Amino acid sequence: MATRPMPRLWVIRHGETEWSISGRHTGTTDIPLTARGERQVLEKAPEIVGPGKLIDPDNLCTVFVSPRQRAHRTFHLLFQHVGSIPHHTLTEDCAEWRYGDYEGLLSSEIKEKDPNWSIWKDGCPGGESVEQMTARVDKIIAAVRKYHHEYKEQGLHTRDVLIIAHGHFSRVLIARWLDMPLDFGTKVNLSTGGVVALAYNHDSLAEPSINALNLHTTVV
Repeated sequence: MATRPMPRLWVIRHGETEWSISGRHTGTTDIPLTARGERQVLEKAPEIVGPGKLIDPDNLCTVFVSPRQRAHRTFHLLFQHVGSIPHHTLTEDCAEWRYGDYEGLLSSEIKEKDPNWSIWKDGCPGGESVEQMTARVDKIIAAVRKYHHEYKEQGLHTRDVLIIAHGHFSRVLIARWLDMPLDFGTKVNLSTGGVVALAYNHDSLAEPSINALNLHTTVV
């Protein structure tokens, strides 16, 4: 029997919003994409999604989408040209870091309150701690790896999983995918609309890897 190709996890950050432009921390606030953000996703969608493209709907076994409209809208814009929306789940497990008291603030405004603050060490007062964020992201990674193991070892499902989510969430996800501490996320930058490919080295599900970062970013 031919060896099945290694499964992949595609991660896409939502398109541009007014707060992503200004740098305001956008966790639970449910703001829409900008008109430019929608246009950029639509323009890039045929390059990213479709038969033989980076994300081939025939390869997708499932999609996890943050319930915030900026992520959900990005998902629908990415797939509307292929004629059908793939199986997907809206889940708070893929929501952005809950910033609590720092929601809507700029980093400079947070530093005025606490000059030594780092989200990677301190979490967010009134929001999620580092431990809570780690546990939440580890939960979604476990769900993805269950699909991957069932595909690779049992021939169930199809090859790929896709997550449509947010900036801090995705940086945490990359860190935890590699079994690194959360603050590895400080080494990663993911632009709005950027695509990440996570997979495995040496044909081994025990060796998670980054295959690509910021493919087809929509920010100029």
